[in-house]
Amino acid sequence: MAEQTDFRRLRSLVDGVLVTLYQRYRHQDLPELCERLGLPSPPADDGTTKHERLTASLQDCPDEQLLHVAQAVLDTEMLLFIETRDLQDAVWAGRDYVEIPGRTRRELAKEFDLTDHLGHPDRFLALLGQLWDLGEDEFNVWGPHRGTLRDDIQRHVIRFSDDWTTEYLFEQLRAFEAPHPRFGHFLEGLASPTVLPDEQAQRRFVEFANHHLQPVGAQLRQEGEVDGYPQFLLLPLGRGTAHRPRNLIFATLGKPDIRFTSALDNDIEIAERANQVLVYDRPVGKDGLLWCDLLSWWQETRDADNAEEAALALYGRMEASLPSQAEGQKNLFWLYHRIYKSQLRDVPALLPEIWVHWDPKSIRERGERAQQNLRMDFLMLLPGNRRVVLEVDGMQHYTRNRGSKPDSAKYAATMAGDRDLKFRGYEVFRFGHDELRDRDRAQLVVADFFRALLGRFPDCSS
Repeated sequence: MAEQTDFRRLRSLVDGVLVTLYQRYRHQDLPELCERLGLPSPPADDGTTKHERLTASLQDCPDEQLLHVAQAVLDTEMLLFIETRDLQDAVWAGRDYVEIPGRTRRELAKEFDLTDHLGHPDRFLALLGQLWDLGEDEFNVWGPHRGTLRDDIQRHVIRFSDDWTTEYLFEQLRAFEAPHPRFGHFLEGLASPTVLPDEQAQRRFVEFANHHLQPVGAQLRQEGEVDGYPQFLLLPLGRGTAHRPRNLIFATLGKPDIRFTSALDNDIEIAERANQVLVYDRPVGKDGLLWCDLLSWWQETRDADNAEEAALALYGRMEASLPSQAEGQKNLFWLYHRIYKSQLRDVPALLPEIWVHWDPKSIRERGERAQQNLRMDFLMLLPGNRRVVLEVDGMQHYTRNRGSKPDSAKYAATMAGDRDLKFRGYEVFRFGHDELRDRDRAQLVVADFFRALLGRFPDCSS
């Protein structure tokens, strides 16, 4: 999200900087200074003061140019921390940012092990100094600072790392009540190669942070590289839906006969052919539906005490629902469980052959009023109420007569169904069957996709 820029406040902050900035320059330097900052040319030197000339230039600056001026001041001028902080907050508030609630910040801090970051103490301290008030005079040239927060951090966090908890450090930084953009920049800094010049350490922090961020709809995601290291940005996961699902009907072997036992409460039962589907009817928590949740439900509903045997049985039952000729679907399902094998309990369940709409009549019987995409290849329920649909497109999605004739109407109906799902808050990702037909070649495609989707790195051995 982004707020509407408060141009009156922003103009006041820039003016406050100009009050001291003019003292560093001569009259003849002001035109070049204004050009560098993106300000209009100042009035001629006709006996007015330098401050008056700069103030006149600022008054002539239109609002739409003011953000660029403020950013140029931040980029090129040496300011007191309080001036930098206030300008940054005003500029950042007008840009897209991700909200991280105070509770999430505190829970993250409680579990945050600083060991990797303290391996690079100068870099870590530099990051803190860029974003938080460490209580020092930036223009004091008379040696080391004493009695400041920087001095306390050097002593109680860096030299004697057991003195302060990370939560207490965050409190001293005032990170829990900081504006959302500032806290977001802090997280990005903690994941950056500037602070952590060690890719494995970067990825450890990102995976840890995303465990706390994903339930509130945020994620640190790799968006490029810097000097060969991954660069992570804080981004929203997706808009999600307003509510959590009540019933999940999946692993379908045939179309079940469903009836409502209570239309008011949306309670259903499978009247006939109940063995042809699985129905998960438990509440889905803030972390989404994890494999461990699905396995627990399977064990309890089938009195299966042995977790390993139950896991194999559940996997086998879901695998059996995949169409026999759909090699792409089979490979996607198999590869997902392979690349996350050692961390399977903590990753989202991949539900195959899932009903996302229900109509007791067939599409042919319903005719032009039929809903499309009643059943999808896969569904994942992620933190933040995100519903992610995965489809593997074979020829049946755009041909008729067993693939012998193109069918543009069929393809159009599929796309219309996609749009409907997206308007309802689903995220839809489609794979081409040829991408997944060969299991060995598909492994990299699948691993890269789920790494980006989940912010979780596959097992090293896969």
